[in-house]
Amino acid sequence: MSPRAALSVLALVGVALFLWLALPVGVGLLLGTLTAFTVESNYRRLTARWGRPELAAITCTAGTALLFSVAIACLAYLLVSRGVDMARAAQVAFAPEGQGWAFLQQVAHRLGIREITPEHVTTRVAAAAGQIATSAAEIGAAIASASFRILLGIVFAVMTTHFVLRHWHAITARIEAVLPLEARHTRALLEEFQRVGRSVLLGTIFTGLAQGLLAGIGYWVTGVPQPAFFGALTAVASLLPAVGTALVWVPAGIYLILTGHATAGVVELIYGALIVVFVSDYVIRPSLVRDAHGTPALLTFVALFGGVEAMGLAGLIVGPVVMSLALAMLRIYEIEALRLRNNAPSAQAP
Repeated sequence: MSPRAALSVLALVGVALFLWLALPVGVGLLLGTLTAFTVESNYRRLTARWGRPELAAITCTAGTALLFSVAIACLAYLLVSRGVDMARAAQVAFAPEGQGWAFLQQVAHRLGIREITPEHVTTRVAAAAGQIATSAAEIGAAIASASFRILLGIVFAVMTTHFVLRHWHAITARIEAVLPLEARHTRALLEEFQRVGRSVLLGTIFTGLAQGLLAGIGYWVTGVPQPAFFGALTAVASLLPAVGTALVWVPAGIYLILTGHATAGVVELIYGALIVVFVSDYVIRPSLVRDAHGTPALLTFVALFGGVEAMGLAGLIVGPVVMSLALAMLRIYEIEALRLRNNAPSAQAP
């Protein structure tokens, strides 16, 4: 084996060992890196104003860490605690002589159903509500038991954000020197990684939070019970591709119509379509994400569903990043193949 081949094998072994050790905290490292890409413009602005890069990096890191911590804590509180309260209230409401039974009768009459057995229906609904309460409590217990792992991921995300902000130029220089590609190709891949990472984080997380807030306002105005809970549920549902927030605001509007609040229900459906979906996807998201190389819709769904299937919820972020990098590699190969083909000497006639 030649010395160059031996060095290549040694480098591959080193990369494999690094990935093996970093895998348990990989999500934190990725989120920290994408967060650094997202706040890089703020970091540059503060650095130019203060003239102290370290202070600017600490400020940006602390600000984003505080923002994410507050958002996650609020969502967890609303989904778990309010979810348990709603499930318990549903058990009481659907008990015999409860308000839930009157609602079921009203819905049955609207659907043309003349006979409905209260014992069977209320028993099934109460059992389902009890199961929801139990599941919500189990989710809360699981979150508490995994608190150390979650805290560890947050710590690594914060450390990675600071490190990438301060040393990204040095990292890119070393990667360009190590990879067996032309420097311009390596630079193009890293720029694509930055671009898609920023787009995924802004487009997925911040747009989802905005949709949850807007939906919560709509639920409160139209009189949907527990608007804060359903607003948080809408924010989480926004992570799902295709249907997303419609899984929450459409049933909410139908519920209002079936309970005799037809005007409020129609307003909720119109508000959900125009504000929660249209404004969020076509005004808020484009203002946050400036995508120079749009990924086709089919490949976007492949990245989302494939990422979720392979990695769980983390795949919602990892999938689009991997897909965009794969497409960037194919674009580089296509450009180079065309260049070599055009520059190749033509065959001599015999």
